[in-house]
Amino acid sequence: MSAEAAKAAFYEVKAKMNEKGARATNGRRIVIATVKGDIHDIGKNIVKLLLENYGYEVVDLGKDVAVDTIVKEAVKNDVKMVLLSALMTTTVVFMEETIKEIKKTAPHIKTMVGGAVLSKEYAEMINADFYAKDAMQSVRLCDEYFENL
Repeated sequence: MSAEAAKAAFYEVKAKMNEKGARATNGRRIVIATVKGDIHDIGKNIVKLLLENYGYEVVDLGKDVAVDTIVKEAVKNDVKMVLLSALMTTTVVFMEETIKEIKKTAPHIKTMVGGAVLSKEYAEMINADFYAKDAMQSVRLCDEYFENL
């Protein structure tokens, strides 16, 4: 029920943002997804909302997204960054699988991971390029990365 309430709140906030007009993305397109097996997307939705507010074009693949779908969509959408979310300890292994596949298929695409069960050490262990401890840090890291391209 709380997830449905959060969804309704996100819808209202997004509508207000659209009324005020979003900033131009300037080619700052990102793919975001909750990894395979994980059905929790409140954190991902918060990150998406903030990124859009800061002028990013976010391709949201949703929750419980297969590794090959994430990689295929990242390449198809010609993104420079993929953000992966997981809330459950049993699903973070799919982050590692996804990162391996991205590095093999499209090594120019950077990866950022986040979620309640993750740590900076785990992100380093699975070879993520970036780790965000919260939604605002995701925005700051994206800003730094895209400014230095």
